[in-house]
Amino acid sequence: MSLPADFAPQDFLLSLFEAARKAADPAACVPAHLPPRPKGRTIVVGAGKAAAAMARAVEENWPKGEGGDLEGLVVTRYDHAVPCARIEVVEASHPVPDAAGEAAARRMLETVRGLGPDDLVLCLMSGGASALLSLPADGLTLADKQAVTGALLKSGATIGEMNCVRKHLSAVKGGRLAAAAHPARVVTLAISDVPGDDPAVIGSGPTVPDPTSFADARAVLAKYGIEPPEAVRRHLESALEESAKPGDLRLQKTELAMVARPQASLEAAADLARKAGITPVILGDAIEGEAREVATVMAGIAFQVARHGQPAPAPCVLLSGGETTVTVRGQGRGGRNVEFLLGLAVALGGHPSVWAVAGDTDGIDGTEDNAGAVLTPDSIARAAAKGVSAKQRLADNDGYGFFQTLGDLVMTGPTLTNVNDFRAILVMPDA
Repeated sequence: MSLPADFAPQDFLLSLFEAARKAADPAACVPAHLPPRPKGRTIVVGAGKAAAAMARAVEENWPKGEGGDLEGLVVTRYDHAVPCARIEVVEASHPVPDAAGEAAARRMLETVRGLGPDDLVLCLMSGGASALLSLPADGLTLADKQAVTGALLKSGATIGEMNCVRKHLSAVKGGRLAAAAHPARVVTLAISDVPGDDPAVIGSGPTVPDPTSFADARAVLAKYGIEPPEAVRRHLESALEESAKPGDLRLQKTELAMVARPQASLEAAADLARKAGITPVILGDAIEGEAREVATVMAGIAFQVARHGQPAPAPCVLLSGGETTVTVRGQGRGGRNVEFLLGLAVALGGHPSVWAVAGDTDGIDGTEDNAGAVLTPDSIARAAAKGVSAKQRLADNDGYGFFQTLGDLVMTGPTLTNVNDFRAILVMPDA
C-alpha cells in the first residue's frame, strides 16, 4: 500500500494524537463500568482534569431504578469544568494546590463519613487529582504542601516519587478517603495517567491501599536534596499516622475499574496508522526518564529505522507514552513534551526523513497553554533563519519559545481527559 501523493506528515501525526485522545474520552469509556444502583445513597466524589467530564458521563448514564439518586462533589482544574445537574463541580489549581482544592477535599471527606453498608461511594479519579485533592495532614498547612510540591516539580522526581511524598502529607490520600467511608461500598473509576497504571499512584490513591511508608517519603526528599519546611520534616520524622495499608479491614469493600489507559490510546493511534499504510511500532506506554535523554534514545531508534529498516521499514511511526521529567535549570518556558521534542530536534540534527509530535493528552503541557508541538525536518533550519538556536533554547528549558517562534505549537485547549503523554515519530522513506 503506497501513500497518496498529497500525504501530509504533520496532519497525519495530529490525527494520531486526536485518535489517542478520543480513546480516553470519558463519554466513551465511563458508562460501561458504572455499578448498579445501591439500596441506599449514592455519593459521587472525585478529582482530576477529567473529573467533571466523568461526572457528566455518570449523570447521563446512571441506571434507573430503586434506590437513592446521585449527589456529590468533584474537583477539577481551572477551566476544565462542564455543566452537571446533580453533582457539584469545583475548580482548583494544578499542579501546585490552592485553597479551593483544600476546601473541596475537606468537604469530600466530611461527605463520606457516617455512611452505612447499603450506601455507595462512587469515586472518579484522573490525572491531576494529587494536586487538586489536597487536604494537609494534621499539623501541616497548605503553604507547607505548596512548598514541597513546587520543589518536587523542579527536581526531576518521577510521578511515583512525588505521589509517595504527597500521600504522607495528606489527610485524604493513600486510602484515607475510602477508610473514612467505611462501611459503605466504594467503587473507583480511574483514568490512568501514570506509567504502569498503578492505582496507588493515580491521584495518590485516596481509595486504595498504599504500599509506601513515611521512610520512603523521607528518602525521596533526601534523594533530590529537598529541604522541606520544618513542620513537614517533623511530620515525616514522627510518622504517627500511616496511610491505609494492604489488608486494612476498612478497605475490604473497595473496588476499582480502570476505564482508560495509555496503552489503549496507543493502540487506537496504531490502528489509524495501519489504515493509512504506515507500520506502527509501540515502544512502550510507561516510558520515564529525563525528557531530553529519552529524546536521544528515540532519535537513535529513528536512525535505525531510516538506515536499516529496523524494527520496521519506513514508512513507520514510533509510538510511545508515559511521563518524562524535566530538571529545570534554565529560565525558559515549556513542559516535558516540548522539552522532549527540542531534545529530539538536536539529536536528529535535521534528518530529512523524520517528523514527530508530542503532547499531553489533557491538552496542557506542564503549566503552559499548549498541548505540545510538532517537529519537522527543517525545524532547526527555520529557527536558525530567525536567529534562534535549538541548543541554546534546550539549555534554557525553552521548548515553548522555540516552537512558538516556528508557529508549531499544538493548541487544543483542555481535552477533559488525561492518559498522560503521547509521542509519535514518523520515519518516511528517503525521497
